[in-house]
Amino acid sequence: MSETTGASYAAAGVDIEAGDRAVELMKEWVKKTRRPEVLGGLGGFAGLFDASALKRYERPLLASATDGVGTKVDLARKMGVYDTIGHDLVGMVVDDLVVCGAEPLFMTDYICVGKVHPERVAAIVKGVAEGCVLAGCALVGGETAEHPGLLGPDDFDVAGAGTGVVEADHLLGPERIRKGDVVIAMASSGLHSNGYSLVRHVVFDRAGWALDREVEEFGRTLGEELLEPTKIYSLDCLALTRTTEVHGFSHVTGGGLANNLARVIPDGLHARVDRATWIPGAVFDLVGKAGQVEQLELEKTLNMGVGMIAIVPAESVEVALTTLADRGVDSWVAGEITERGAHTSGAELVGGYAR
Repeated sequence: MSETTGASYAAAGVDIEAGDRAVELMKEWVKKTRRPEVLGGLGGFAGLFDASALKRYERPLLASATDGVGTKVDLARKMGVYDTIGHDLVGMVVDDLVVCGAEPLFMTDYICVGKVHPERVAAIVKGVAEGCVLAGCALVGGETAEHPGLLGPDDFDVAGAGTGVVEADHLLGPERIRKGDVVIAMASSGLHSNGYSLVRHVVFDRAGWALDREVEEFGRTLGEELLEPTKIYSLDCLALTRTTEVHGFSHVTGGGLANNLARVIPDGLHARVDRATWIPGAVFDLVGKAGQVEQLELEKTLNMGVGMIAIVPAESVEVALTTLADRGVDSWVAGEITERGAHTSGAELVGGYAR
């Protein structure tokens, strides 16, 4: 009779020791995100946040958001660059929270891999931690899941969830926006983390470009441009709410500028944004030309150079622009809020882009 070896978790492809090493490697980065309200350390079954800190609010409203970074992870994998993708994840979550005026308090992340490479997982968490520092929130925990047989050894995906708080009286939303308000645009750092299925189809399938191709318009390689981290605006937006009156924000993500802006415009009003107020970055022009993508298709997929919108009363414009400039945020007046006509939607882009 032949001897057989019993099944084991390791034989099935799950390396518990590698997972433990990944946790050890990421601990130093998680510590950098610590806020006074965080209790305990990494490794517990749940992250703890001292809710008594909310006693300073008269009526605290908790806000929550969850997101991922889509197919941008494929580019990170191909380039062997893993920390920027964590930065992207934070941006996509916390800047959804701040749209209602909420201060991001803490985040958790979920990393799913085909095989645990401890250094890679730690690099992803490093990026998440660095993003949390930029957003002023804590990284209180997360999960790394190994899925052999479902994902290839180098495949991975990330997701995150965040919680924030806003005073009820300071909650931002469509009900605050008025006719005559001004639309202030904040520049994006590039593509951010949306539209990469289109971008990958254009540059790889249609144009046949390689990630290491030097692109004169970028001053760096195609891969470096495509992996440019998402700009995180949460502290900048919160600074605006402290220095002047703000009626609303809109985070420009999947769906483009007009569609996301329309989400915060109340019935009866219309946001009119003038393309002539800015020049989209070179990456948007490249995607359009390389794929023969029509402008309207680009605009409903990519941010076109605007990552966040603030809507303020006319008397707040000067202070708002000064505040953002002092914080190193490129911003400008891009449009206005008007009455909605019979044939207009919540928001539209008009005119042609500056050249």
